Amino acid sequence: MAPVSVKRVLISESVDPCCKTILQENGIEVTEKQQMTKEELIAEIQNYDGLVVRSATKVTSDVINAGSNLKIIGRAGTGVDNVDVDAATKRGIIVMNTPSGNTISAAELTCALLMSLSR
Repeated sequence: MAPVSVKRVLISESVDPCCKTILQENGIEVTEKQQMTKEELIAEIQNYDGLVVRSATKVTSDVINAGSNLKIIGRAGTGVDNVDVDAATKRGIIVMNTPSGNTISAAELTCALLMSLSR
């Protein structure tokens, strides 16, 4: 697979600040716009090479087709059920996720709940 050149990324939901920092440190211009409607996202996405979402943003075929420069969609979390992977694949857009991004937090919560049960 050839390297993908990404210059501008839209982050459509709240993510850890380190996400934005990592992208910027690699020369990528980052814009954060939260709580956009589908219509707003469709109007906005044409200006970006990449999109970072969580669970609330639905990346439908309409959104994907509007992203004339879109090269990559990143899902901050497990699964990609809110992304139309078939539509993205047809356009040659990479779809990826971060399934282990919250593993430590989930383990910490599990340990805390076990301790509370032992009381």
